[in-house]
Amino acid sequence: MQSRILYTEGKGHFAEGTIDISDVAPNQIRVASKKTGVCRSDIDMMNGNFGPLPLNMQGHEGLGEVVEVGAQITDVKVGDYVATRGEPAYADFYNAEDGTYVKVPSLDPKYIVEPVACGLNVVMQEEAQFEARSNKDAKLCIIGSGFLAWVVYQYLNANYFFKIDVIGKSNKELWGDKLKDNFDNDYDIVIDLNTRDEVFKMDLLKPQGLIILGAEKTNSITTNFDKLLWNAVTVVFPSPRQKDFKRCMQTAVKMIESGQLNVDNFWTKGYNRDKEWQSAFAEGNKRMPGYSRGYIEWC
Repeated sequence: MQSRILYTEGKGHFAEGTIDISDVAPNQIRVASKKTGVCRSDIDMMNGNFGPLPLNMQGHEGLGEVVEVGAQITDVKVGDYVATRGEPAYADFYNAEDGTYVKVPSLDPKYIVEPVACGLNVVMQEEAQFEARSNKDAKLCIIGSGFLAWVVYQYLNANYFFKIDVIGKSNKELWGDKLKDNFDNDYDIVIDLNTRDEVFKMDLLKPQGLIILGAEKTNSITTNFDKLLWNAVTVVFPSPRQKDFKRCMQTAVKMIESGQLNVDNFWTKGYNRDKEWQSAFAEGNKRMPGYSRGYIEWC
């Protein structure tokens, strides 16, 4: 079958096109799009910063309804709602493989959980490290105060004992008095969600401390690695494409349902697929004050 899709060729805008959707394989489901988040990476691709990707790889923060299931699928049925991680979620219909979707209770935009799971992925890959270091006197620092930091902070508070400092200047209305301006120098763990490399230029950690780099660096990292080695500092780079990403998505759904994870301020605005899709990308590009993230919605 064919499906409409929104796509970009990296020339500063998105356009409408069509793609062929293959038959549903035994390990796949077919999803009818209901909401798809506009990711910053989509805006970067639109502006020619990378790509462009093929049409069948555009849009990856999906939320929709199952309209067909493959013979091997047992965890969802036709009519269920699912959040998906993968492409092409800007299409009206697309196929999602087992392992790239999770069942959700409703089509509320808070269940567009792919970006939430990206935040959880930063810490859930290092659960053994957190469990080994967690105690009432352990200190942890999060560098950055954006949405990923907010997700990481809530997850850590719900699952571990740490004294947590959050260093950042943005989203003060979200963080309130939780934000700090100054670093200490005796942290057990530092989670760096900044795109710069300040974490390597400051003495933040105790010996045998842990640095988790949860954001891609915009420039090459320059540091004295001999000093890190001498102090037995561990540096880890969580993979954004880990095989267990579905577990991160499932955890996101459970925490949102239980109220342990509040993402109410993340999705700012929905844009009608037929009438407002151009505004979704244009306004996402402007990053207006008070604007967090928008999503395309199929009404």
